[in-house]
Amino acid sequence: MIDQSAKRASGPIIRLHPSDNIVVARVPVGIGTDVPGEGFTSRSQVPAGHKIAARDLRQGEPILKYNVCIGFAASDIPAGTYVHSHNTEFREFDRDYAHGRDYVPTALLPEAEQATFQGIVRANGQVGTRNYVGILSTVNCSATVVHRIAEAFTPEVMKQFPNVDGVVALSHGLGCGMEMSGEPMDLLRRTIGGYACHANFAGVLIVGLGCERNQLDALLKDQGLQAGERIRTFVMQETGGTRKTIEAGVAAVRELLPAANDVRRETVSARHLKIGLQCGGSDGFSSITANPALGAAMDILVRHGGTAILSETPEIYGVEHTLTSRAQSREVGEKLVSRIRWWKDEYSPGRDVQINGKVSPGNQMGGLANIFEKSLGSSMKGGTTGLMEVYRYAEPVRQAGFVFMDTPGFDPVSATGQIAGGANLICFTTGRGSMFGAKPVPSIKLATNTPMYERLTEDMDVNCGQVLDGTATMAEMGQQVFEEILRVASGGTTRSEELGLGDHEFVPWNIGVTS
Repeated sequence: MIDQSAKRASGPIIRLHPSDNIVVARVPVGIGTDVPGEGFTSRSQVPAGHKIAARDLRQGEPILKYNVCIGFAASDIPAGTYVHSHNTEFREFDRDYAHGRDYVPTALLPEAEQATFQGIVRANGQVGTRNYVGILSTVNCSATVVHRIAEAFTPEVMKQFPNVDGVVALSHGLGCGMEMSGEPMDLLRRTIGGYACHANFAGVLIVGLGCERNQLDALLKDQGLQAGERIRTFVMQETGGTRKTIEAGVAAVRELLPAANDVRRETVSARHLKIGLQCGGSDGFSSITANPALGAAMDILVRHGGTAILSETPEIYGVEHTLTSRAQSREVGEKLVSRIRWWKDEYSPGRDVQINGKVSPGNQMGGLANIFEKSLGSSMKGGTTGLMEVYRYAEPVRQAGFVFMDTPGFDPVSATGQIAGGANLICFTTGRGSMFGAKPVPSIKLATNTPMYERLTEDMDVNCGQVLDGTATMAEMGQQVFEEILRVASGGTTRSEELGLGDHEFVPWNIGVTS
């Protein structure tokens, strides 16, 4: 388990663990800077958030951050030297998965002491944080129709329905020209089915073309869905084409809106919260501020009976042993390892993708040398409680506590899977400044550093750079994030919602062959 505790920052560098052989520049460090307490003088110009050798490193020696290997010295590196991708070698190394060795059951708070929020309780007992009407396409061929239907419900029209957050069209590029059976089609149908049943939708309209491979009737049967008062369906080739389907769709949504508007928020336990955890545009401070702060908030949530969904499988690669060691059972730990092996052995061999070493240019500029270092920070979002279950993409998440869902690292695809699995809120950390929304759920953006937060205040919700500035402890930051979650879950708006983001981030994972 990674020690995520942090002291108030001071001085030019940050030491994360006594055994580390690197330190992190808290501010830009110039050549010739004496580093108090470390016994070396900087030999390089080092940007804030980047690494400096704390002692002489021999070629081939593991580079340790939080006492976890993030790569190997590609050459001899003298103390005080800038350490980054140019002198860090990425290669595989042995890891002890120690399934369940460090698992400790989480003591839940009594129900009377659990935090509460103002949620929307559905007839089936699910609890939503938002109240949308959704329009879903079975195939890319009906994408224009679903968007035209949604466009009819302008802000002026929606003033008649003040309790409805909006009418949103969610289209995608799949549904035809793909395998008719097997995991690619199963995955697409799980995703659409998960959205159709989502607690944040008061009602949905599903529109198909008619000749696609993802047939509407087969989708409904596969997902156990039935057309009725809450779910309406149209097939364009049967309805009369584009114009008539748009007209019929607009009429159907008008019929759904009065019932959708007839809701009231009520006090419910925080155990009804399922939080999808995301990070993107990371930097060297992600593992020092925002990610562990979000992890601290998730530890609080789990004690209150809620669910934290960590994902982005390529972004735990290299540190997956820190998760398997706290799995509740060997079976759960081995599920996680099997997903890692699928990615490495079947899905991405020989391809220039993140799990094979290189992170994005933005991550590199932010101070991350390779995927091992990014994974070190990414995994911290899940906190420190036991790993309770591992899910495939878009599977319904039914196990409370800290869980993992297999998804790509690409944020829209990953969040789509989490939402399909039941996440009713997204928390998204960023060091570079990612802009993101994910209707029908709100997305809380957590900034890793104050300069970026102040530069992008219209997009960021919480400044976790307070930890770096020394104005908040990690525990205080975690509590602040948890309170923001309760506020937003109760209907408080996020920056991304104020900007209208979220209409184009529905991106089901395309893992199959396009034909």
